Amino acid sequence: MNKRGIIDRFEGEWAVLEFETGMEDILKTTLPKNINVGDVLVFGDTTITIDTDARKQREAEIDRLADELFEDE
Repeated sequence: MNKRGIIDRFEGEWAVLEFETGMEDILKTTLPKNINVGDVLVFGDTTITIDTDARKQREAEIDRLADELFEDE
């Protein structure tokens, strides 16, 4: 099973990722190039890839929730 993490933020040379089990700091140099806050990374046995579909789904869900929150105003 592949481990999945979301990039929460960058702190210097480190990327802070949120996993189901908690937060982890990972050296940016070990991750794919051109990563951004909010990207979903998939950690395989020997690879790390960016799941662009998962990011789009997360953004759509956040937009939907924000619309619901501000709907009554």
